[in-house]
Amino acid sequence: MVRIPLEPTFGLDALNPIDDLDGFRFSVDQITTNVDETADMFFVKLEKQVNEVEQFYHSIDVQANNSKEKGREKHLAGTKKQWQGASCSGAAAATATAKRNNQELMRQFKTILDQITQHEWSWPFMDPVDVEGLGLHDYYEVIEKPMDFSTIKSKMDAKDGSGYNNVREIYADVRLIFNNAMKYNDKKHNIHNMAKSLLEKFEEKWLDLWPKVDKEEKRQLAEEAHEQMKMKVAQEARYANMARNLSAALHEVDMHLESLKTLVIQKCRKLSNHERKMLGMHLTRLSPENLIKALQIVSQNNPTFQPNTLEVDLDIDVQSNYTLWRLNVFLKNALEAQGRAAEETVVNNDYDNEDNNNSKRRRIG
Repeated sequence: MVRIPLEPTFGLDALNPIDDLDGFRFSVDQITTNVDETADMFFVKLEKQVNEVEQFYHSIDVQANNSKEKGREKHLAGTKKQWQGASCSGAAAATATAKRNNQELMRQFKTILDQITQHEWSWPFMDPVDVEGLGLHDYYEVIEKPMDFSTIKSKMDAKDGSGYNNVREIYADVRLIFNNAMKYNDKKHNIHNMAKSLLEKFEEKWLDLWPKVDKEEKRQLAEEAHEQMKMKVAQEARYANMARNLSAALHEVDMHLESLKTLVIQKCRKLSNHERKMLGMHLTRLSPENLIKALQIVSQNNPTFQPNTLEVDLDIDVQSNYTLWRLNVFLKNALEAQGRAAEETVVNNDYDNEDNNNSKRRRIG
């Protein structure tokens, strides 16, 4: 048993050579290099998957915390874009149904629109206001968003995606036409009264269509929520499966490393009694920092060993062959480094002494 003080004396003696210590160290380095080269691509892929899983569960937390601040349409659009491949058949069917229903509502709304635009008082609202021709120099200061029926018709007929998405958008623009007219013209003006009368007629007709619009909007909301839930379930299932695969892969890596460790131990011959004795002697010559590292090597393979007192009793004979070889490699490297550091210190001290002597001679002269 070797008794090692945690404040050891320093010694720079060279470690006695062990026949195959360098060979062992070379073998370990070679195995490590081979493992690194073989595992590089695997670990890159593994790290990418781990990051993806972590980002997914982090995004779930962020969405949960910010759900009240985000608009429903923006959230659904982002989710659909990210998971457009999930549940394609169901989403396609829902989209087709929504499209048919919207087209039917558009057709019915166009009937209302035709009735309003064919009214004898609709002529002032058919085309954009001739601001310059009528000398309405303050029009754009009063009216933020001009609107007219010809503009509405153009948007309804648009095929490039710039048109209306649903009848509620058209309804809002029709109301805007009449509200603009009533806002710019005072109550005594004919245009104001014509706009007010047509708006009332339009609202009456809209009330007949409104139940169908409301029903379709609620149906679409429910359908979107259902599709969103399906995508979320598919998303969570995918990442849960990925997490399981990662766990299995990491376990496989651990097993592979254990097999390599076993292989190294099998390849190592047992240290002789003399070598064990020399190992214990040289442990006492380590610097405090290196001694702590050496004791950590022992504790890694011997969990019951706890160097937490002022003095440590290390029984070399009960340590595994693997631990003893690791200590040998570490001791050789550490003592060589300590020797080089000591030589540099001696050289620096010689230079300092020479400089001091020269300085004294200059002062004496």
